[in-house]
Amino acid sequence: MADEYQPIHGAGRSRFGLHGLWGELSAEFFGTFVLICFGDGVVAMAVAALNSSGRAATPTTIFQASGDWLLITFGWAFAVMMGVYVAGGVSGAHINPAVTLALAVRRRFPWKHVIPYMVVQVVGAFVGAALVFWVYGSAISAFDQAAHAVPSLGNALGSYSIFATFPAQYFGGTFGGPFVDEAVGTALLLIGVLAVTDARNMAPISNIGPLIIGFVVFAVGTSFGANTGYAINPARDFGPRLFAFFAGWGKVAIPGTYSVGNFQFSNYFWLPIVAPLVGGVIGALAYDFFIGDVLHARQSRTGSAGEAPAEPGRAQPNVEPDRV
Repeated sequence: MADEYQPIHGAGRSRFGLHGLWGELSAEFFGTFVLICFGDGVVAMAVAALNSSGRAATPTTIFQASGDWLLITFGWAFAVMMGVYVAGGVSGAHINPAVTLALAVRRRFPWKHVIPYMVVQVVGAFVGAALVFWVYGSAISAFDQAAHAVPSLGNALGSYSIFATFPAQYFGGTFGGPFVDEAVGTALLLIGVLAVTDARNMAPISNIGPLIIGFVVFAVGTSFGANTGYAINPARDFGPRLFAFFAGWGKVAIPGTYSVGNFQFSNYFWLPIVAPLVGGVIGALAYDFFIGDVLHARQSRTGSAGEAPAEPGRAQPNVEPDRV
């Protein structure tokens, strides 16, 4: 039997109301921090650590085959799973501004909490990226040296990709294709999340929901990941991107100006912020139009109990939980 829980906070932290919004923000910060530690961590493994440590074919080998992409997609799936398990019991573990906005639009999540949630999500992602850089700094430097890349000169796109996303060269420097890709990926993420967490649907039993949500992210990454690196989360991209800017990657990070193949992309930083926000709302609307409204109509016809007011960010019985 575990020992009785001993809180580590004193009167100082208690005054901030850890039972309310401050507690939820604390969970969102820490859940997003955990998400980025594992997510950016697996990219650091694939891009810099495995090859620089002599565990790949050459010091600059990133992917030898398409199957190596599975390392990234599985890593991000478990990163999301861990973030949700860590924060879910307190805030509902949105850990994604696109989720927070979609839940405000379709799940009565308080609008006054949207901006605070988004801010702490970005800060958590920034701090998570800093930890990954601290742990993998030597491997990143070794990789850049072997690749004759200098972050400050804007030619270290490989090591930059540890922290944030960029589009594939076949988009030819245009924004339309990447925008659609990010919006579609995020819409599918929200459809999957709402389906998994909807108590009126085929919700998973016990507490395996976060694992299933991780597999939703895995599905998005394996099916739609190569086009833009599937940010599908503004905080996941912008927080580490901001860190990369301060860490020396400069204009490659912000404003997002770099060469991919024979094409130049300029001012790309806004796209992984705006497109997921749009896609998240579209995904929530699509789920409710095709599934949620049907379930609600059936529930009403059978005389089931009406929806009870939900605690912000927390799942309640007989309602669509606003958690991810």
